[in-house]
Amino acid sequence: MRRFGTRRCAGPATALMFAAAALAVASGACLAQGVEYTLEPENGWQRTHTPEPGSDEAVLAEARAALAQDRPGRALAILNRWIGAREAEGMADNPWMPEALTLRGDALLALGREYSALFDYERVAKQYPASDAFITAAQREYEIASRYLNGLKRRFLGLRIADATDIGEELLIRIQERLPGSQLAEQAAITLADYYYRVAKMDLAATAYDLYLKNYPRGEHRLHAMRRRIFANLAQFKGPAYDTTSLLDAREQILQLASVYPQEAGDIAPVVARIDDSLAARRLDAALWRLKRGDGPGARLILRRILRDHPRSAAAAEALAIMARKGWIESPSAPQPSEEQQPSGAADPERSP
Repeated sequence: MRRFGTRRCAGPATALMFAAAALAVASGACLAQGVEYTLEPENGWQRTHTPEPGSDEAVLAEARAALAQDRPGRALAILNRWIGAREAEGMADNPWMPEALTLRGDALLALGREYSALFDYERVAKQYPASDAFITAAQREYEIASRYLNGLKRRFLGLRIADATDIGEELLIRIQERLPGSQLAEQAAITLADYYYRVAKMDLAATAYDLYLKNYPRGEHRLHAMRRRIFANLAQFKGPAYDTTSLLDAREQILQLASVYPQEAGDIAPVVARIDDSLAARRLDAALWRLKRGDGPGARLILRRILRDHPRSAAAAEALAIMARKGWIESPSAPQPSEEQQPSGAADPERSP
């Protein structure tokens, strides 16, 4: 007996699949033709523009369609042919050239040749700064810079083995120079500062965060930049025997942060205490150096400053012990020598060669 299978109608999922396929084909055809539509309230979608076949606009529309269909190789071939022909004709000022260069850069980027794409993006930035493609080229450069700073290597002899962080840094700096005050420039500024902080280039990080706060005083990353700037300055302090400029900068910046964001005061109070301890230790080191040289008056003055300015620090306890051993702690009724009694031309005893 011959058995026939049951005939089934296409279900909703199958219908949706065919509809999606048809839409994709139609979209590709429209992109290839560069057709533009406008949605009108009464008449729905209406065709508003169709480029003339064979025109520059139509060629670029075909390249855009190839990119949209994930065919960057075909797009690159189309654009290489078109750009080469225009350059051979001496028509580098063709109004479609900025967009063509940007599209070729996009095709190269899609093919994993981001370094080659940079040449086209840079050409747009330098030769066509008034074009609509200028912003797009800057955005692409930001994307490439971010990838380089996050570890992407540049191709060398076909392998990704060449460090490209210096290129990433340069690109982010150029974006800030070319688009000052823009959202993209702000993002480039904070990205560069965060990179320096991440790789422990604390002097550059502190400078970069400081520039961000000056250029974007109300930027969305303001709190983040203020915090990171403090810790970048703290990280530069090497110990009591070294310069305390970064430590003093950090202390001032902490007070500024507390005034702008009072809710941060509780979190940063321990940091202020640590800074005061470090400053007191620096002064104690200077006092001990004076004692070794036999400069008792200078050492005594520094120790008194420690007790006055940093009474709760560990250095204050040691300073008090030294003064007690030396017999420099007078009774409350005894006159206390003041710093004003120092000769006006005398050098600061805290300074040591």
